[in-house]
Amino acid sequence: MGRGKKGRRGGGGRGGRDGRDGRDNRDNRADHRPYARFPEVVKENKRLEQYYNTLLDLPEEERADFWTALRRELPNSFRFCGSKGHALAVRRLLQTRYIPEITRITHEGVAVEPPKPVPWYPDSLAWSMTTPKNVIRKFPPFAAFQKFLVSETSVGNISRQEVVSMIPPLLMDVRPGMTVLDLCAAPGSKAAQLLEMIHRGEEARIRRVIRSFAAEGDPAAAAAGVAGEEDAHEEEDEAARLETDPGDDGRATGLLIANDADYKRSHMLIHQLKRLSSPNMIVTNHDATMYPALRIQNPENPNKPMYLKFDRILADVPCSGDGTLRKNVNLWKDWAPGNALGLHLTQVRILVRALQMLKPGGRVVYSTCSMNPVENEAVVAAAIERCGGPDKIEIIDCSDQLPLLKRKPGMRKWKIMDKSGRMWNTWEEVEEYTKSTEDGIAPGRLVESMFPRPATSDCADLPLERCMRVYAHQQDTGGFFITALRKKAEFKAKPEEARRQPTKPNGQAAAAPKRPLDEVEGEGEGDDAGAKKVRLSEEPAADEPAAAAAAADADANADASTPANVETPAAQGEAVPAQEASAQPEPTAQAPSTTAAAAPADQAEDASQKKPKEPYEEPFKYLPPDHEVIKSVCSFYHISPRFPADRYMVRNALGEPAKSIYYTSALVRDILVLNEGRGVKFVHGGVKMFVKQDAPSADVCRWRIQSEGMPILHGYVGPDRVVVLRKKETLRRLLVEMFPKIAGDDWKKMDEIGERVRDLGLGCCVLRVEPEKVPEPAADEEGKVEENYFTEHMALPLWKSFQSLNLMLPKEDRSAMLLRIYNDTTPLINMGIQRDGKDKQQEQKAEEKGEAAAVAAAAEDAEMQDASAAPAEAAGDADVVVPDADAAAAPAAAAAEEPKA
Repeated sequence: MGRGKKGRRGGGGRGGRDGRDGRDNRDNRADHRPYARFPEVVKENKRLEQYYNTLLDLPEEERADFWTALRRELPNSFRFCGSKGHALAVRRLLQTRYIPEITRITHEGVAVEPPKPVPWYPDSLAWSMTTPKNVIRKFPPFAAFQKFLVSETSVGNISRQEVVSMIPPLLMDVRPGMTVLDLCAAPGSKAAQLLEMIHRGEEARIRRVIRSFAAEGDPAAAAAGVAGEEDAHEEEDEAARLETDPGDDGRATGLLIANDADYKRSHMLIHQLKRLSSPNMIVTNHDATMYPALRIQNPENPNKPMYLKFDRILADVPCSGDGTLRKNVNLWKDWAPGNALGLHLTQVRILVRALQMLKPGGRVVYSTCSMNPVENEAVVAAAIERCGGPDKIEIIDCSDQLPLLKRKPGMRKWKIMDKSGRMWNTWEEVEEYTKSTEDGIAPGRLVESMFPRPATSDCADLPLERCMRVYAHQQDTGGFFITALRKKAEFKAKPEEARRQPTKPNGQAAAAPKRPLDEVEGEGEGDDAGAKKVRLSEEPAADEPAAAAAAADADANADASTPANVETPAAQGEAVPAQEASAQPEPTAQAPSTTAAAAPADQAEDASQKKPKEPYEEPFKYLPPDHEVIKSVCSFYHISPRFPADRYMVRNALGEPAKSIYYTSALVRDILVLNEGRGVKFVHGGVKMFVKQDAPSADVCRWRIQSEGMPILHGYVGPDRVVVLRKKETLRRLLVEMFPKIAGDDWKKMDEIGERVRDLGLGCCVLRVEPEKVPEPAADEEGKVEENYFTEHMALPLWKSFQSLNLMLPKEDRSAMLLRIYNDTTPLINMGIQRDGKDKQQEQKAEEKGEAAAVAAAAEDAEMQDASAAPAEAAGDADVVVPDADAAAAPAAAAAEEPKA
């Protein structure tokens, strides 16, 4: 949704996406930045108001509500995310701990309105609040609630997301096992929703499978602690049934590919999505109009190439973003009709490309945060026409979905405002006008596909009213447009229509205007296809020649009528990576040679020199199951042979484990392996499963389990490396105290796990937190009941040294768990720092005895902790390192900081 006219195709710029547009939106609100006061934006724009007053044809009273709502500040909104069970648990905290306190507040004699659930969002997992900032700042219950929001957002349990941006994923009908593509995904709020849908029910399915393994005598399964009754939400959730996605022992087999054309924004995706710890996700960096074909395994004939088709595709395209006027107030002064006109063709190309990559029977959801029909209904109609009409593409009626969501139907007729502010009803009017002008050129940026389909077109009677328009005044949201399309059959896409230039009165055709040189990009390293392509420049040309426009989709217009398992991607209408493009036929439509000829040679040379270099990404290399490191890791943790050992991957050209080992699903593995060297720009894939850790002895595994991989692996770890914890107070101590001592009799302070950790071998192990209901205490005077048992399963990495323990969690994860589970804001205590003086004496004694190895181990631990103070994205590791307290404690300055997630 709306990243604006200055964004490249499928990425970046003005208009905002899910409340974030690559900049700090607070620059529009001076009260957030007391040190930099800006003049208040006047929320008026005559052309904007004239256009939508004419276009929307609302009753007078509703029109007033429409503009009043757009001038009000947007409510704050957020969504509980992650697995359904965990999301419901965090939501329950909001309802039982914070809402009761807020409802007691009165301001100026009026009760303060607490946060409320969004009525149409499933399971009440989305909330919004309209409380004024001065009230929030004044009352302590709001301060506590704000701390809760910030804490849970930092660890990924809450997503601060605009309400209307939550709608498109809900209309996609994503189910476990599906392959899904988000073409313009950054910053990733919608992609996170899609990923959650792919994994829905997975935890419950895996527990059921492990129960069956335990019944068969598998020791790892028996130690997994999955016995007992199922949670109520699991029993009710159809996705929790093993039949929903049975192909991989309950593990999710689906796939999400999240793409963005801007390289920096693609890393925003990684930051947003990696917190979901999904091995079923890939992040790519491609122009959405020319997304490449992806090879997959052909089970019938391995030697015959087969290409991926998607079950669901989200095309939340770059747009002018005038639906975000409440959030991006600068749009009131910056809005111009040309913003939408310059993006129309790009939006059509993205939607056509999406429909090409879809399976027959699959669904594309197209959305924008614009209210302009040029970017909405006109794009839908133009794309359907190019893809073979209503016989091939159907607009789905979604009126029965999200029944509590208030909406308006899509438009069948509309008007267009050109750059000068002139209104046009039909393309015929434009043709008549241009015939009367001296140069015979249509008003800037207007093209035929922007207008309603003429009566002679096969798409004249498209049911565009099935599209969905959401306006700000209906439920106090932003503006949004959404439509769902179903692909009925394969098709051969028609070439993009030329910009028809009317004939002059003397019978001569009008000359097509020339385009700037930088709009034509020739074949080069990193291109998605060998053919020349049109690049969306900073300011799109007013008029684009027909041949150049067609060149942009040259390889997207090939025959797509053959099945997916064909020998060449060109046969199914797929964009071909550059390395393979030489084998494909050249497109018939090319950019006019006069464009390049008109530019001086030195200008062309300068342009080529300024072309940015492709960012380098480390390759993805998979390890064989019999690799020595994999064998040693599986042996140390007694990992069940039922857990697949052929999906471990490293990211370096040598293909040897250096710092981290990742894990992916089977489909992700096949895609990364089969498309290596084909020009596909993969940025991220897999979950970090193991991280290298210096160990105190040769008998201790030097690869510890990373916290993000723990939910995937813990059910398959043998009982020798598992510690079970059931008492809340024990976990609280492990969270508050870093490196609590267990030497001597100190292990007794660990209560229920003390004896177990005393006898446990050194190194990393699984701390499995198990729910165990005990009688609830009576309510206190205020009616509160504090739960004294865990309400959900958890598995955490725990490191045992000679003298201490340590939960391998970042500080902010520890603090968030303390607040969530215990409502505790106690500062964390680093026991290593407290023992610093004593440990220095031990270090001196060690040196005197010639124990140089122990001293070196301590020094290396200190260096690692210094590095861990850097941001997680720079350090590449979100877990703390674990100094060996028996050898020598790390210096206080190094031990004081831990990495941030």
